[in-house]
Amino acid sequence: MYCEDAAAQRREDSDVTQHQLLLPPMTSTVIFAESFPRLTRALVGPALPTDEVTLVSARYGVFLKRREIASSLLTSGKRWQPTPLTKKMQKPRGPKTERGNHAAAHESEIVRSHLYANGNLVKEIAPNLQKAMFARVQAQPLSLEELLAKKKAEEEAEAKPKFLSKAEREAEALKRRAQQTEDRRRLVDEERKKRRMFQDIGRKMMEDPQERERRERRERMERENNGNEEDDGRQKLREEKDKSKELHAIKERYLGGLKKRRRTRHLNDRKFVFEWDASEDTSVDYNPIYKEKHSVQLYGRGFIAGIDLKQQKRDQSHFYGDLMEKRRTLEEKEQEEVRLKKMRKKEAKQRWDDRHWSQKKLDEMTDRDWRIFREDYSITTKGGKIPNPIRNWKEYSLPDHILEVIEKCGYKDPTPIQRQAIPIGLQNRDIIGVAETGSGKTAAFLIPLLVWITTLPKIERIEDSDQGPYAVILAPTRELAQQIEEETIKFGKPLGIRTVAVIGGISREDQGFRLRMGCEIVIATPGRLIDVLENRYLVLGRCTYVVLDEADRMIDMGFEPDVQKILEYIPVTNQKPDTDEAEDPEKMIMNFESGKHKYRQTVMFTATMPPAVERLARSYLRRPAVVYIGSAGKPHERVEQKVLLMSEGEKRKKLLEVLSRGFEPPIIIFVNQKKGCDVLAKSLEKMGYNACTLHGGKGQEQREFALSNLKAGAKDILVATDVAGRGIDIHDVSMVLNYDMAKNIEDYIHRIGRTGRAGKSGMALTFLTKEDSAVFYDLKQAFMESPVSTCPPELTNHPEAQHKPGTILTKKRREETIFA
Repeated sequence: MYCEDAAAQRREDSDVTQHQLLLPPMTSTVIFAESFPRLTRALVGPALPTDEVTLVSARYGVFLKRREIASSLLTSGKRWQPTPLTKKMQKPRGPKTERGNHAAAHESEIVRSHLYANGNLVKEIAPNLQKAMFARVQAQPLSLEELLAKKKAEEEAEAKPKFLSKAEREAEALKRRAQQTEDRRRLVDEERKKRRMFQDIGRKMMEDPQERERRERRERMERENNGNEEDDGRQKLREEKDKSKELHAIKERYLGGLKKRRRTRHLNDRKFVFEWDASEDTSVDYNPIYKEKHSVQLYGRGFIAGIDLKQQKRDQSHFYGDLMEKRRTLEEKEQEEVRLKKMRKKEAKQRWDDRHWSQKKLDEMTDRDWRIFREDYSITTKGGKIPNPIRNWKEYSLPDHILEVIEKCGYKDPTPIQRQAIPIGLQNRDIIGVAETGSGKTAAFLIPLLVWITTLPKIERIEDSDQGPYAVILAPTRELAQQIEEETIKFGKPLGIRTVAVIGGISREDQGFRLRMGCEIVIATPGRLIDVLENRYLVLGRCTYVVLDEADRMIDMGFEPDVQKILEYIPVTNQKPDTDEAEDPEKMIMNFESGKHKYRQTVMFTATMPPAVERLARSYLRRPAVVYIGSAGKPHERVEQKVLLMSEGEKRKKLLEVLSRGFEPPIIIFVNQKKGCDVLAKSLEKMGYNACTLHGGKGQEQREFALSNLKAGAKDILVATDVAGRGIDIHDVSMVLNYDMAKNIEDYIHRIGRTGRAGKSGMALTFLTKEDSAVFYDLKQAFMESPVSTCPPELTNHPEAQHKPGTILTKKRREETIFA
C-alpha cells in the first residue's frame, strides 16, 4: 500500500468496532490489489464509487475512487464478491503451501509497518485488519429469484411518475434553455470559423502574387518537360522511319526489287451494267397468256384455292406485332402504349360524333359535349379548374347513404345550380352561386355539407358539444331560416345529424338549452346569432363550414357589420392558405375526405352581385369558384310581367277587378308599409277573401301560422311586405301582385320570383303611379329582357323611362332658351 502526503491531512482517531475498518486520511490513495488480495477482498464493497481513492487490480479488473464514499462503504461491514473480467486475467491458484503462508505473513507485516508509518492507529485497527486480511470470502452467485425481483423493482421505479416541484421544473427549463443557447452559440461559432477560414483561403489565393508566380512557373516547367518528351518521341519515330527506308534501299540494291506495272485504260472501254430496265423486257409481246390475265368471278365470299388474302394479311400483321411485343423492353412497351393512346385520341378527334351528350356514357363525354351541356342548362363558371357538372345522381360518386336520402326526399334530377355547385363543394372549395330564386340553392349547399359532416366525428358527449357546431348557415329572415331548417332536418335526420335554429321571436334560453345538448348544424339570423355568441350560449371554435344564403339581401338589410363580426368569431387556424398548392383539386379532395385538419369552406349564394357582396367575398373567401345560372339579377323567363299605370285612389278598385278574374290560389300581394298591409288584408276579408298578413311587426308564431295556413290551403291570399320577398318557397303561386311598386329593381325581381318556381309558369302584375318614376327605366329594361313579357306603350314612351335616374340631359341647341 502506497500513500502520498498522508501526514498533511491527518484526522482524529475514532472508535472502531469489531466490524469496522478506517483508512488514514489521504489526498490520493492507490491500492494495489495484486499485492494485497485479501485486504482488497475484505475492504472493497459491492458498489464502487469513483473519485480520489483508486483500486487497481489486474486480476479482478476493479477501479475504486472517491475516498470519502469508500470509507463509508468500508465502515458498513459489507464484503465485496469480486467478478473477474476475463478468465485470462485471473491467475490460477495452486494448493496452499508453506511458501504461500509465508507470503501472506509477509504481506501482513508490510501492511502493519505502513500503518505504523502513517500514525499510531495499529493499536485500534490491528485486530480488524488481521481479521480482514485473512478472512476468506466465498463467491456466491445471485439466484434467479433475486435477479427477477431486482429487475421488477427497476421496472416499477421507472414506471412510477416523477413529481417535480415548480422550482425544479423551472430549474430544468432554465438548464435546457441554457444548453440550447450554448448549442446554438457553438454552431454559430463553428459556422463563423468555417466562413473565416474560407475567406482567408480565398483572400490568400487572391492576394498572394508570389504563390501565383510559383504556381505558374511550376506549370510552365511541367509543360516544357512534356514538350521535351514529345520531341524525343518524334525524333525516335523519324529515326526508325529513316532506318526502314535505308534497309529497303539496300535490299533493292543487292537483291533486286519488283517493279509495279502501271495499268493502262483504253479510251473505248465501257463499264458493264448488270441491271435491266423495265422497258427492256422482251417477253411482253412474246406470249399472249402473260399479256392478258383472266380475272376469276366468284359468288359471295369465295376463295381462290381456299386461300383468303385478307386473313393472310391480318395474320401476318398479328404475327409481326406479337414478335415485336416479345422483343420490346418494359420501357419500349410503355412508349408504344403512349404512342397508341395518342393515335387513338387523335383518331377520336378526327372522327365526328354527332350523338347528343344524353346518348353517351360518362367516359365518352368530350370537352365539346360538356360545353353543350352547360349551354343547355345556362351554366356559366368563372375561377379556373372547375370540375365537370353532374349529369344525374347515380353517375356521380356520392356516398350511398346520401343517395338514399336524396331519393327519399324526391329529388329525381338535379337542378342547374345543383349540377355545378355540388362537385365544386365536394372539392373543399369556396363557392359563390348566383342563381334565380327557386332554383334549388338550398340543396346545392346542403348535400356537400352533409357529406362533409359525415366524415367528421359524431358529437355525442357534452364535452364535445361545448366546442360548438361543425357548420353555420346564415339567412336574412326568420322565415327563410325556418325553411332551411325544414330542408336540413329532412336530409339530416336519417343520417343522425342534429339541427338547431337560432332566430328571433323564440326564447333565447330554450335555444341555449338545445345548443348545450349538442348539434352539428346551426341555422341563424345574424342579429340573434351575435346575441347568442356575446352571451356565451354558443362558441364557434370547431366551425369549418359557413353558408351565407341570400347574401345580397343581408347586405341590403344592413347586416354587413353583423356578418363580418360573426366571421371574426370563427378561428383562422383552419383557414385555407391563398396558394396554388392549396387549390390543387386532388389535394382539396383528400382534405375534404380526411377526418381532421380540414380547411374552412365558405359558401355564398345570392340572386344578384352588388359591390358590397363582392367586397365581402374578397375579404373572407379564398379564390372562390363563381357559378352563374341563367342571367343573374334578371327576371324569370317563365314569369309574364304586366304593369298598369294609375293613381293611388284607383288601386283598390283595380285590385278587386283583378281578383275577380278567378286566379288560382295562392296569391301574394306585396305592399311597402306594415300598416297598409294590415288595412288591405282587413278590407279583403270584408270582401269575402281569405287573406293573411306577413310583415316585420308580426311575432314569430304569427308568421309561422300565416305561412302554414297559406301552404295548407286555409288561406288564399297573402298580403306581405318585402319580408316575404326573399327565399320563401311557397309552391304553385299563380300570381304576384305588386300593390305598391318596390323601391328598387332588385326587390322587384325577388318579389316576382315567388311565382314561376320549379319550372312552372306564373304572372306578375304591378300597379304604377307617378311616385314610382325612379324605377321606370330599370323596369322597362326588365320587360325588354323577358322573352314572355311585352312592355306597354305608356311605360315605353314615358319620359322617365328614357334614361337612368340622376342622368343630366343636355338640351339641343334649337331647344335652348336664349332670352328669358
